[in-house]
Amino acid sequence: MRTAPLGAVLGLVSAAALAVLIPAPAAHAAPTAAEGTRCPRLSSSLTWHGDNRERLQKVIDAYGTCGNRQLRHGKRPVAAFDWDNTVTKNDITDLAIAWALKHDKILRPARWSDTSPWLTKEAERTLTRACGTTVPAGRPLPTSTNTACTDEIFSIRSEATLMNGHKAFAGEWNSRRTLPQYAWVPQLFAGHTEAEITSYARTSRAEALAAPIGATQRVGSHTLHAYARYNPQIKDLIRVLKRAGFEVWVDSAGSAPVTDAWTGGAGIDRDHVLAIRNRLDHRGRITYTQEGCGGEPDGKGQVMPYVEGKRCWLNEKVFGVTGPAAWKRQAPDKRLVIGAGDADTDVTMVGDATGAGLVLNRNKNEIMCRAYDNAGGTWLVNPMFIDPLPRKKDLYPCSTTGYTNPDGTPGPVRRTDGSVIPDQADTVHAG
Repeated sequence: MRTAPLGAVLGLVSAAALAVLIPAPAAHAAPTAAEGTRCPRLSSSLTWHGDNRERLQKVIDAYGTCGNRQLRHGKRPVAAFDWDNTVTKNDITDLAIAWALKHDKILRPARWSDTSPWLTKEAERTLTRACGTTVPAGRPLPTSTNTACTDEIFSIRSEATLMNGHKAFAGEWNSRRTLPQYAWVPQLFAGHTEAEITSYARTSRAEALAAPIGATQRVGSHTLHAYARYNPQIKDLIRVLKRAGFEVWVDSAGSAPVTDAWTGGAGIDRDHVLAIRNRLDHRGRITYTQEGCGGEPDGKGQVMPYVEGKRCWLNEKVFGVTGPAAWKRQAPDKRLVIGAGDADTDVTMVGDATGAGLVLNRNKNEIMCRAYDNAGGTWLVNPMFIDPLPRKKDLYPCSTTGYTNPDGTPGPVRRTDGSVIPDQADTVHAG
């Protein structure tokens, strides 16, 4: 495994030297003693792994109000965070779906095939049989009492399979740009207003924050987490970044109206949320059409903020890069400075960060391969802050199957120069 050159020198260089070592906007200046007293600081009372807090602080100081003169001319550095299992512990979209199923808030589609271009014929027949046709299209399904319907919906969401184990989706899609079961979730909210979905998500949020850590719930015959928490360290990091002049974004593969219900609790407003956003009809109701990116048209989930899509949405919405170029890695001055995520869905966004790419370790292959290889020296690995995982006993299969190709087949994880990353041991974990 390569050592992290940045980590080896952080304790030995001044802030002025750091501006040379870390790719950064031009015209950096080391903070003076007077400026240093005003530099926003990460809380010393919150526990981070190793020297991660200190390394993040160095990057904040170099790019933020203490060391970046360009801020005086309105050019703000950018930070972006995945949401589920990064800002919060546990998946908030699952919580919202569970609440909606328990309270009969899913409206029956005229045809289940309208919800996804990849839904199999068997899946359509199964959903039609399980959920019935007695309820008129556009009216609420009785999922609180119809366990069969709830089970099929949640099985497709969580496993991309039917309850009988058969695949729910088939066909072709770009696995670096979308995942059918992720794209399917916002379709379940079609017919509602965004405000209604946000209100449902706020209710599920209140219940999840009140539930004790470790609590579970039943959704049909499935068992799901019932609790969620904001990670205190991440909330603190967002607070400090904003005080230091950073523009802070959420870049999530979740449903936008659901994510909107949570972000205020971390100090991020709706205008800084990138997520799956469905188009609205003339009545302001959610349709089955989702926003496209990078020259790709609106569709039913063919592209979304997922893996390379997270880069596309950032490039287009934050840096003004449009058309096919939005899918490409940009020059350092048009990239985020700090990125944070926990899964392979976040790997491109976090890897684009010029100052620090923070990974919360959930044992996901590609992102952990890149983080442990640490090419460029900007990757930071931290155990999950709440209920962290123990050490992964086997090596990450970086040299063979750690990467997912656009056609969904596995392959080796490669650096930007094309060289293959060797298999990596899990060295940052609980215990």
